Amino acid sequence: MLITKRAMSFCLLVLSPSLYAQEETIQKLDDMVVSAPFIESVEDSSHPITLLKGDELRNKVGSTLGETLQNELGVTNQSFGSGVGIPVIRGQSGSRVKVLQNSLGNNDASSLSADHATGVDPIIAERIEVLRGPSTLLYGSGAMGGIVNVIDNRIPETLFDKVIGGAGEQRYDSATDETSSALKLEGGKDHFAYHVDGFYRDAGNTSIGGMAIDEARARQHDPSFHAVPAGELQNTDGFIDNTQTRTRGGSAGFSMIGDSGLAGAAINQLEKNYGIPPDGHGETPVHVEMKQTKYDFKSQLNNPFAFVEKAKLKFGYTDYAHTEFDGNIAGTTFLNQTYESRFELAHTPLIKNNKGILGFQSSNGEFVGLGEEGKIVPKSNIDTYGLFNVESLKAGAMTYEMGGRIESTQITPDGRADVSYIPLSGSLSASWDVNSQNKLGLAFTHSQRAPQIQELFSDGFHHATRSYEIGNANLKKELSNNLDLSYQFDASWVKADLSLFHNWVSDYIYQQRDAAQLFNAEDGEFIANDSDCAECFPLLHSQQKAAIFKGFEAKTVFPLMDNKFGLVDLTLFGDYTRGTFDNGGDVPRMPPLRYGVQVSYDKNEWSSNVRLTRGEAQTNAGENETTTPAYLLLNLGTQYKIAHFAQSDILLFAKGKNLLDENIRSSVSYLRNFAPDAGRSAEVGIRVSY
Repeated sequence: MLITKRAMSFCLLVLSPSLYAQEETIQKLDDMVVSAPFIESVEDSSHPITLLKGDELRNKVGSTLGETLQNELGVTNQSFGSGVGIPVIRGQSGSRVKVLQNSLGNNDASSLSADHATGVDPIIAERIEVLRGPSTLLYGSGAMGGIVNVIDNRIPETLFDKVIGGAGEQRYDSATDETSSALKLEGGKDHFAYHVDGFYRDAGNTSIGGMAIDEARARQHDPSFHAVPAGELQNTDGFIDNTQTRTRGGSAGFSMIGDSGLAGAAINQLEKNYGIPPDGHGETPVHVEMKQTKYDFKSQLNNPFAFVEKAKLKFGYTDYAHTEFDGNIAGTTFLNQTYESRFELAHTPLIKNNKGILGFQSSNGEFVGLGEEGKIVPKSNIDTYGLFNVESLKAGAMTYEMGGRIESTQITPDGRADVSYIPLSGSLSASWDVNSQNKLGLAFTHSQRAPQIQELFSDGFHHATRSYEIGNANLKKELSNNLDLSYQFDASWVKADLSLFHNWVSDYIYQQRDAAQLFNAEDGEFIANDSDCAECFPLLHSQQKAAIFKGFEAKTVFPLMDNKFGLVDLTLFGDYTRGTFDNGGDVPRMPPLRYGVQVSYDKNEWSSNVRLTRGEAQTNAGENETTTPAYLLLNLGTQYKIAHFAQSDILLFAKGKNLLDENIRSSVSYLRNFAPDAGRSAEVGIRVSY
């Protein structure tokens, strides 16, 4: 694999201590991964797994899912103002990163466009898992970036030891003047268990460390600014206008649990209202009102047949509505109603040390995108059916995993010809415990993805993205072949992890800005790109090209001190993704090379850390896209736990974010030139568990 000299040099720097390691034996505790039952711990996997739970999750929770995960290796945040944050994994987003809630698809519209928020709020999560490799085939095909599974226990799977328990949490973040509150009640008696939660967020405009709009870069490839004289954009200094956000939601669920299994149901509702950062033309502010209602059912039978250890059935219905308002006038509306079901069997070992799951999954939905001029995405029925099987085998020092999935997808749009696809995906991985300290892993995944509805049939002006989007009904399946090599070293004096990946993608689907035409919203006509008009917007076309993605993630942890004065760890980390088209040119919106250092201190119930991250300039921006400058991000976090205080556990936490007050513009964001990341800020909070 070829990567830049700077990226490779840092990778070797981070991993070099393990090359001189001496044989030592240490004891360690495993992190369980619930959503991939054949993986007993993070360390057992031959491919990268990220797991956030407990106090670590509470300390990292942000206002969006992308913000919560943005400091994990290989993960960045694709923001669209403070109300939207989509996780980007190894440069992939949208449908290539499947977001699940309790192992069922979230079935919102976040994978369809960068301005659409996810229908899950991380403040209610009890654990978040990021999975790659064969285990992704349990949940869908085409997730070449990975799976993000948010687990909130809305349908309890285990009995509680008290009738009434729960937790309450209160946060304040100065970056957006945000207050957020969350409450959870859960408990039960005999074979009955229940869960109730609710949360509320209220945030104002985002504070930043400079000007909101980078006017020079905004004008560079966007002819719609020709009509505005230089220096006359409506810009703001120190904050981003129209980025207020208000969110509220809650769940109620119950289950009956016994030795033979469980059965339960839950209802969840989420409402979100958020503004879209302006582009300086002085137009009416755009805001989005989103509402989602979900009904979930879950059942499980233990040892129902001679060859089955567990049989699980999950069913969910999602009613999603997303309306973009131009001032007080409804401009674009997206409606999505989806039924999803999955049935899986965890079988008894077919041979010694074998585990496996096979199952069936279906998704049946109706989607439509409505604009002022009519349907920008035709009303369509989308039906997907899939069969999957994932197996693992332990043989001495080797652990093998393999998986396969076949799907049938059919889209039936009003007034257009039907399209259908049969994606076939498969994966094989091996993990070798070389000795007690060294482990090697190798994984190969072939993944096929059917084009999404908006990639195929979009034809209209999209208010929030301020662009005219044109689909391509002739798109073919996207085919991906990914090779992932991992190495782990674990000793008492150092711990190191390295992952190298190389992904060959045929017919990669992406949106390309039209270099020849603009859309004139005043008369609904297409005009030449050198024209001057008051309401000119870019055209975005769905296209396909062969592409290659390659890069690495690396981390080394040195325990500098471990005595009566506390534990001090030094962590070096870095990640890198490079995306290029086979016929030349760069894939747009790729993350830059990131690397940095973190010092952590723990003593008894108190822990803290300081983290410095360097993000290099992204000069490989892609055709008709702008570069982003380098940055330094300095964060500080601390937390203190008061255990068994008045029969409760109390967690106090505080964070200082972007302490250098840099105006950071993310290369993965569509609004990089209009909405930088938040400036210097502080966050404080308290969580009481009882």
